[in-house]
This record gives sequence, structure tokens and C-alpha cells, in this order.
Amino acid sequence: MDYADLPHLNAALNALIAALLVAARLAIARRQVARHRALMLAALATSAVFLVSYLAYHAAAPIFRYGGEWRRLYYALLISHVLLAALSLPLIARSAWLGWQRREQRHRAWVRYTWPLWLYVCLSGLGVYGMLYG
Repeated sequence: MDYADLPHLNAALNALIAALLVAARLAIARRQVARHRALMLAALATSAVFLVSYLAYHAAAPIFRYGGEWRRLYYALLISHVLLAALSLPLIARSAWLGWQRREQRHRAWVRYTWPLWLYVCLSGLGVYGMLYG
């Protein structure tokens, strides 16, 4: 696979992660704990694959400057995406650990902030991709 194909793979992975997060949220709302756990593990695994692909792409690709007419919107979205993605990593790790340890009360307290942040990062990544390749 050529590194130029990685943004398309990354967008597909982001879309899959977002779908898994929504499905996991619906599962836990229905008290389907085993399904929720499986979906969240799939979201974590897919996120790990995404992170490797993302880092591989940015290690090989030239720096890109956006030249479209929505320049301010693009950079606002990109900056919020990058900063919140970096912030979300330790929150996701902590939330996942608490869930894995079945510390439900603490897990719920953490995911109240982690889940919407993680979903925003996925969706804003798709927005950045759409502005670049759409």
C-alpha cells in the first residue's frame, strides 16, 4: 500500500470507530453489558490500527497546506481535532482500564467526558478528511 492511500484508510477507520462508539453507547443504554464490552474492545483495537496508520502516513507524507476557500474553518477544525485527539488518549486509556476492572461507578464518571470527546475526534477527523479529499 502506498502512503498516499493511508488517508482513505484512516477515514474509513475513523468512520468505523464512530459507528462502534455509537453502537456501544446504545448497547449499554439497553443494559447489554457483554455487547457493550465487545464493541468497546473493537473500538479500542480499531483505534490502535488507526493510530499506527496515522503515524505511518505522517512520517512519510509531505507537510500539507490547505488552500481551499474554507481555510479558517478547516484550520479551526484541524486544530481542535489534533488537540482533542492528544487529550483523549489518556482519557480513553483510563476509561477503558476502569471498565476492564469493572469499576463501574468510576468508569461511568470518566466516560461522561471521554465518550463525547472520542466521538468528536472521530467525526472532526472525517470533517478534515472531507475538506481535503471531498
